[in-house]
Amino acid sequence: MSTPKILLFYAFVPLADPTAIKLWQHTLADSLGLRGRILVSDHGINGTLGGDVIELKKYVKGTKQFLPFKGIDFKWSEGNADAEGRSADFPRLSVKVRKEVVTFGVPGEIRVDETGVVGGGTKLTPEDLHRLAAEKDLVFFDGRNKVEAEVGRFKGAIVPDVDTTREFMAELDSGKYDDLKDQPVVTYCTGGVRCEVLTSLMINRGFQEVYQLEGGVVRYGEAFKDEGLWEGSLYVFDNRKTMTFSDRAAVIGKCHLCGSKTSRIEDCRGDSCLEQLVVCDDCVAKSLPACPVHAETRRTG
Repeated sequence: MSTPKILLFYAFVPLADPTAIKLWQHTLADSLGLRGRILVSDHGINGTLGGDVIELKKYVKGTKQFLPFKGIDFKWSEGNADAEGRSADFPRLSVKVRKEVVTFGVPGEIRVDETGVVGGGTKLTPEDLHRLAAEKDLVFFDGRNKVEAEVGRFKGAIVPDVDTTREFMAELDSGKYDDLKDQPVVTYCTGGVRCEVLTSLMINRGFQEVYQLEGGVVRYGEAFKDEGLWEGSLYVFDNRKTMTFSDRAAVIGKCHLCGSKTSRIEDCRGDSCLEQLVVCDDCVAKSLPACPVHAETRRTG
């Protein structure tokens, strides 16, 4: 019986030939029977993989043999198995080359050297964050999409009105957060990768004291479970959709159909729709979830 696990990882480092890295990574992961998503650009690599724990360890060992990736911080979490005990968290393996490791839509603004993203925020471990919170009145700034924040976020966090990462640029340039530019702002995201870039973009736009939670919410949850400043569930990029850090996790999400509390997220049933919705078990049992546009289409179609 296999033991399914999930790996979350990234590295910002200059890569001279992203296409060659893509081919090598696909060959390595495929040979080990792994599934998931890996993005490669000339800024580095970002991936989430699921599979048997032994095969994932072989992947980690093989990836770290490439000198630029030697220092990658691999984050582990529990995976799900199918009826035969095999990993069931991803339908297939996808390895692609993109202009950006994280798609903010400004590849020319991002600078990367051997130490990572140039000009990013100060990194805080979970313990550092608690010490700083005891000293300063921190502003938590969610670096994720708003549906992710609906089911889990840091207490009192500012949640930008974005459905995709690309929309962050318009938000930052809109002026609505200008009052935060002289305040201590702590950004956070799932595993840390989005905030590596987001903090540099914020600093470029005049934010003076910007921090990023190192390792993201994943590392924070490992350290403090549900006894710290985080509340709710964590959105994840596999078939689980969400995860919790303990059986004491708060339920803060609200079903978009009936308003009842839930941490469940499902894809809209519209054939061409990419929207995701917070929806409770009862409403899913009655009808597959649909965003307002596709729900109206069904009523009038």
